[in-house]
Amino acid sequence: MADLKIGLVLGSGSARGWAHIGVIRALTEAGIKPDIVCGSSIGALVGAAHASGNLDTLEKWVRALTFWDVVRLLDVKMQGGLIEGVTLMDSFRDTISGTSIEHLSIPFAAVATDLGNGHEVWLQKGPLLPAVRASIALPGLFSPTRIDGRWLVDGGLVNPVPISLCRAMGADFIIAVNLNSDIVGRHLAPRAKQKKETEEPAEGRRDLFDQLLKQINSGLRERALTAWRRERGNGDEPPGMFEVLASAINIMQDRITKSRMAGDPPDQLLSPQLGQLGLLEFDRAGEAIEEGVDCVKRQLPQLQQALERQRR
Repeated sequence: MADLKIGLVLGSGSARGWAHIGVIRALTEAGIKPDIVCGSSIGALVGAAHASGNLDTLEKWVRALTFWDVVRLLDVKMQGGLIEGVTLMDSFRDTISGTSIEHLSIPFAAVATDLGNGHEVWLQKGPLLPAVRASIALPGLFSPTRIDGRWLVDGGLVNPVPISLCRAMGADFIIAVNLNSDIVGRHLAPRAKQKKETEEPAEGRRDLFDQLLKQINSGLRERALTAWRRERGNGDEPPGMFEVLASAINIMQDRITKSRMAGDPPDQLLSPQLGQLGLLEFDRAGEAIEEGVDCVKRQLPQLQQALERQRR
């Protein structure tokens, strides 16, 4: 099949999603360029940047993010979610082209979830930025987005790795990136010490938590801070609100991903190992991108063989 259409599916995974940048870089270096790109949640954001020709700009931006940059991006509103997301998306407005999805240089689609009926929504036309904003609207953290009269939330709720969408768009060979293979239980274990260059003072991390919860009553805030401290303790205290939320999201996405891929597996699965990254640690982009590159390199011989067999 000489004109083999390669589809790249970028899965959900919050801050782990910066690994998608490394995956795209390594695939391109190996001469593997996708003809179709689909994404869910953070995968939709990175996929949109790639399809619009703005991946270089996005990578430069995320590599420069510091802990306090992340704090400033979290505009707490308490209307539908802890984070409104306006400040965050304004930061991407110049990074991700304002063109419509159907005018992108690479066919692209994002997945979101209809909050009203729970249905999976495929966003394949219309303005790019609102589609990405809807796909990353993780319930409880980011407020939902209204498109065509529907309130939409994170696509990872129904399809964390949207292989079915990519196949429906005409892909013959699908490379899928699953960021959820090693995450279950990570938030309930004592945190491993980070590399020195990525460390932040414990007081600073607690300040981030205060930013997220500043409009919640003092009792809830104190319990949240206790949970935050517990992650750096011996693990004897019961899990707090943030740990429960993060762990529940991890379990949900892991189970849904396994279920969906069992019925519709990709031709090649890439699984970066980034379970050590927290839900909102977007300032650790370098670490995630590096693992994305390494993941492709580890599986490149297998991927090239599979592509060669498909082209015969």
